[in-house]
Amino acid sequence: MPAELRDDLCIEVALSPAFHDCDAMQVVWHGHYFKYLEIARCALLQQFDYDYPQMQASGYMWPIVDARVKYIRPLRYMQALRVSARIAEWENRLKMEYEIRDEASGEVLTRAHTLQVAVDAASGEMLYQCPPVLWERLGVPAP
Repeated sequence: MPAELRDDLCIEVALSPAFHDCDAMQVVWHGHYFKYLEIARCALLQQFDYDYPQMQASGYMWPIVDARVKYIRPLRYMQALRVSARIAEWENRLKMEYEIRDEASGEVLTRAHTLQVAVDAASGEMLYQCPPVLWERLGVPAP
């Protein structure tokens, strides 16, 4: 089933930038956007009982090999935000797409995606297809 038809392949978390995430103008420093994406990604993976400790226990590491952020409007100190994450692809890699929205207006402030690949923890070799444990946890048929 395509990701866009599966509500459980999405999650949304609320957060508000802290003072130490911002510059002197109270604008969030660009490096912290990835921290906000990580918070949403971890919450999404936890709902499948396949967060980072479970990934490692299953014999795989899942490094992020590509990350892209499209800044639309700056994030500000103490701004109420909603960060959504969804699994967009899971066959050959794990692609997650994100949006950061202003909680009050719903305006999209940032769009992003990350790509993770499975690496065999014992050999360190990158796999060119996601292992069956991921499909099992997501409840999707293996390709």
